Amino acid sequence: MSRLWNSRAIEKISQKTQDWQDKMGQTEKGKEKRFHTLSGLPIKALYTPEDIPHMDYLQDLGLPGEEPYVRGIHPTMYRGRTWTLRQLAGFGPPEQTNKRYKFLLGQGATGINAVFDYPTLRGYDSTDPNVYADVGRGGVAVDTLEDMRILFEGIPIEKMSSSLVTSHPICNIVVQSMYFANAQSRGIPLEALMGTNQNDFLMETTICIAPEVLPPKFSFKLSCDAIEYCAKHAPRWNPVSFAGYNYREAGCTAIQEVGFVLANAVGCSEELIRRGLHVDGFAPRLSFFFSAHSDFFEEIAKYRAARRLWARLMKKRFKAKNPRSHSLRFHVQTSGVSLTAQQPLTNIARAGYQALSAVLGGAQSVHVDAYDEALCTPTELSSLTALRTQQILQLETRVTHTVDPLGGSYFLESLTNQLEEEIEALLERIDQMGGIVKAVEAGWIHREISDSAYKYQKAIESGEMPIVGMNCYQIEDEKLPTELFQVPETLQIQKKKIERIKKERNALEAERALEAIARCCDEDGNLMEVIVESVKAHLTEGEVSQTLKKSYGTWEPPLF
Repeated sequence: MSRLWNSRAIEKISQKTQDWQDKMGQTEKGKEKRFHTLSGLPIKALYTPEDIPHMDYLQDLGLPGEEPYVRGIHPTMYRGRTWTLRQLAGFGPPEQTNKRYKFLLGQGATGINAVFDYPTLRGYDSTDPNVYADVGRGGVAVDTLEDMRILFEGIPIEKMSSSLVTSHPICNIVVQSMYFANAQSRGIPLEALMGTNQNDFLMETTICIAPEVLPPKFSFKLSCDAIEYCAKHAPRWNPVSFAGYNYREAGCTAIQEVGFVLANAVGCSEELIRRGLHVDGFAPRLSFFFSAHSDFFEEIAKYRAARRLWARLMKKRFKAKNPRSHSLRFHVQTSGVSLTAQQPLTNIARAGYQALSAVLGGAQSVHVDAYDEALCTPTELSSLTALRTQQILQLETRVTHTVDPLGGSYFLESLTNQLEEEIEALLERIDQMGGIVKAVEAGWIHREISDSAYKYQKAIESGEMPIVGMNCYQIEDEKLPTELFQVPETLQIQKKKIERIKKERNALEAERALEAIARCCDEDGNLMEVIVESVKAHLTEGEVSQTLKKSYGTWEPPLF
């Protein structure tokens, strides 16, 4: 036993604390304000060992790099290797985004975080009339293998990791296949590639829903196909990053954010085992993507609770033996939904504090939002400022000098335990519904997110949740102190490119490639095995997407 306190010590602390509370009650008489986390968990005025009386140091906390990984997944954490500075970048045509990548790398970024425009994310070609207004907006336009070549031209992808924000499984399986095919054309073996795809079926069916999405079970299948393919052919690649960040942006609480990603990961693990893979053959490469919202301590506790839960799930539920299967690795992005269009320079402070919570929580890589993201695509200046925020954290604050500096805090450990209990209860509820796919099909996930989003927005509008510059400390007739980024003309560039490619490509090869994809759907094969080769015939993403939709049909999300 490695209990921190004995019962006699707890009794003494409890009595002394009660005396203190009685005195405090006199000084706070008449105050009715209730304190709670963003997720609604109550916060006491004072925390003592009485709040974690049964904590066993080795069993419940452990040491960094050892189970249950509450204190971090690496023994030395940032003393040995700091987190990856991975700033999101993507806008306009690939030629322009390629320049931004090189700019950020030249300024000290240590990884690429490629974000794609709305048509690409939803499986449409730039030339589709339904998406003209969105081409090049919100990310970079990628229609064919040629766009992927241009996007990463001159960048040593064999030496650095790339994160492809391909959240929707259709987008993921096509764009990731293009990335792999481009690497092969450059003579780079898939075994050498390092990076991550989001590849989260909840994004397509629950969060960012577009017209004509695949039914959840087929969207889920595509996600698992990519994981299976990478486990066999690209062992250094993380084929999924369960996108809790996006769930949180849509309105989830911290509890739901972790609960839904873990339920998703559990579902994927069960499916891959059903396909014949051993858990230790794929689990070490499952990764997670979390938000860093404004509730500083709840966010830190959230990351710690997630690590402990994942270690227990992998060990007890899936009988994983490899310690790397037990360790939850995650990327963090500061909260976009918390940024304000009013007084945008205040967002520098918001993002800085949020990034600090990610670092104190043990993130493996971090993106800091630019101060103008509530207004436009980040400018070069705002992108550089966000990068410098990370570099100041790494080099000037000295928070990297010790591992888990907040570990042992009575408040933090109590909050970690509370969050873990709530998340575990949510996982059990999803299990009772038959798993994450069934929960989506029933519309339950949609309702949960919608209800949470409504409560959050209502708290802002009522003033219960103060947002500096938005509902308090406002400036009348404010003039923006920032330059707004103008997205370069993209539609005509991509239109000419697609027209040229379709004219120059071998039409028979393209037709056969699409037939091979359709046949794979009919035979229930692994689609990524086929699509990596098919995109070499210069198919467009839209052509592949339409083929998948024709084979699998489309789904109308439940209304409520």
